[in-house]
Amino acid sequence: MSAENSRDVSPTSSELKQNEGEPSSHVLAEQRRRVGRGSRLVGSGSAVPKHLITNEDLSKFVDTSDEWISVRTGIRNRRVLGEEESVTSLSVEASRKALEMANVKPEDVDLLLLCTSTPDDLFGSAPQVQKLLGCHNALAFDLTAACSGFVLGLVTATRFIRGGGYENVLVVGSDALSRYVDWTDRGTCILFGDASGALLLQAATDDQDSLLGFDLRSDGNGHKHLHVTVDSVAESSSSGAETNGAAFLQPGKASYECLQMNGKEVFKFAVRAVPQVVEGALQEAGITGNDVDWLLLHQANQRILDSVSDRLHIPSEKVISNLANYGLAARTRLQLDTRTWLNRDKQEFPGLKLWHQKTIKDGTFQLRTASV
Repeated sequence: MSAENSRDVSPTSSELKQNEGEPSSHVLAEQRRRVGRGSRLVGSGSAVPKHLITNEDLSKFVDTSDEWISVRTGIRNRRVLGEEESVTSLSVEASRKALEMANVKPEDVDLLLLCTSTPDDLFGSAPQVQKLLGCHNALAFDLTAACSGFVLGLVTATRFIRGGGYENVLVVGSDALSRYVDWTDRGTCILFGDASGALLLQAATDDQDSLLGFDLRSDGNGHKHLHVTVDSVAESSSSGAETNGAAFLQPGKASYECLQMNGKEVFKFAVRAVPQVVEGALQEAGITGNDVDWLLLHQANQRILDSVSDRLHIPSEKVISNLANYGLAARTRLQLDTRTWLNRDKQEFPGLKLWHQKTIKDGTFQLRTASV
């Protein structure tokens, strides 16, 4: 029996025949469990490499300065992988912290989603994270969607809980874009850092659902402005004898070019598209920007955060940011910030509603929006 079939709670024919053709109360309860369950956040963890690179460090080999970088991006430090570190090792460390916070055993995890664009293995790193954590009962696979990856993973996790009967889902966001950055290009190397974060989502009753609304969209037209593509050159056969005299071009060894980015175009896209999806998520949730206590965005650039909050008319003091210390660590920003948030005393957040304060005290929080 497959893992999916083992979770099948569809009524049997005998059960459907009970009570003159009506399904039993047990079957109805099981059906409601599948389509009416919510999700709540019960654990959060993060991990960063030991090696710290400051703006001053960068200025020693790139034509830049601390002032130039901090004024344009808000970033002062970033972390990059060392020799003994990897995407997998950071993912394991962050996940263990999330499981510890949630008081959930590794064997009780049903699904592990690794949201990454830089896996250690082209075939996927999630199964290795699963093995090292001891989550031997969990389905594990990678999910790739660049900067939007973690939000996509979060929404995917809630769908597995709501429609698939999963109880505990570990969502991990990890990236090591330092491997693909041109460290002589001050337009990109100043931005990116490596990190990992993990959230543990657990099934809950529908009235406890922490995901109030989401809006997800894609636009492939922006590929030319931000990409890391395969750089492979075919090689001619050195000897006709190797191919029985036939003309043949041997595929070159695959490698990736350095990250290419048109910063101005990416900035314009972000400040236009992000408010649109946030507003879409707020509309689905049935609330407005005035109801938002805290705004937590993908943290690529402080100027983007400021521009988005201005367009949404959300005061800057409600915008959570710590990219100054980590740089653009891709999809891990949400988890890193969330852990910092959850570890604070609720008295530091006077704008929270009473019911909202209770959920934070219990170790969970209400996710206002999930947006790309």
